[in-house]
Amino acid sequence: MTYHLGPLQHRIGYHFNDEGVLLQALTHSSHYHEHRDEPYGHNERFEFLGDAVLEIVVRHLLLRRFPTLDEGGMSRIKADLVKQGTLASIARLLDLGTYVRLGSGEEATGGRDKDSVLAGALEALFAAVYLDGGYQEAFFVVGLLFEPFFEKIDRGAEHEDFKTRLQEATQRTLNATPVYTVTGEHGPAHNKTFCAAVAVGGDILGKGTGKSKKEAEQNAAAAALAVLAEDTE
Repeated sequence: MTYHLGPLQHRIGYHFNDEGVLLQALTHSSHYHEHRDEPYGHNERFEFLGDAVLEIVVRHLLLRRFPTLDEGGMSRIKADLVKQGTLASIARLLDLGTYVRLGSGEEATGGRDKDSVLAGALEALFAAVYLDGGYQEAFFVVGLLFEPFFEKIDRGAEHEDFKTRLQEATQRTLNATPVYTVTGEHGPAHNKTFCAAVAVGGDILGKGTGKSKKEAEQNAAAAALAVLAEDTE
C-alpha cells in the first residue's frame, strides 16, 4: 500500500519535518511484526507518550476556557474527552483508519475501524507532532481536533454540571437523590418559559426557570446547591 500522507497532515493542520515520525505513529504492532526489515518501529511507545501529551493539553485547555469550573467539573469533562470512544470518533473524522499500517491478520478482522486501534493511532499521532514540532504544535493540533467538543461544552456543560454536582452532594451528605418536577409553563408556544423545582427527601431545595424543561431543572439544581452551601457555612 502506498501512503500519501499530505491529506492527513492538512486535516490536522500540521506538516511534518520528518515524515518517518508520522509513519511510525501510524504503524500498528501487527504490521511491524510482519515487516521487521522496515526502518520504522510500531506505535505503542508513541501511544504511551501521546496519552501524556493529550492529558496535559486537555487540562491546559480546560483551565483556560472554563475559569469558573471547579476541579471536579474539569475532571469529569476531561475523562469524557480523553476516553477511547471520543478518540475513536475524532480518528474517524480524520479518516485515520485509512492511513494506519496493519498486519494481514488485523486487517482481516476489521482493525481499521476498531476503537482501540483508532484511539491508539490518534494518541500516537499526538506524540509524533510533539516529537517533530514541540509542545506548541501539539497544543495547536489537539485544540483544533477537540474544538467541536469544547464548543459543545460551552453550550451547556457548566449547566449540566449543576445537576451532577447536586446529586453527588445530596448522596454524600443526605444519602438521598434529588427529584425534579416541572411546576409550570407560560408564554406563547414559540417562546415558552418553564418552571421547575428540585426536592430532596420531600423538601424543596431549589426552583428555577428556563426556555426548556432541562434548562429549568439545571437552574433549580444551581439554586439548590447555593442553599446547601449556605447550610454548611
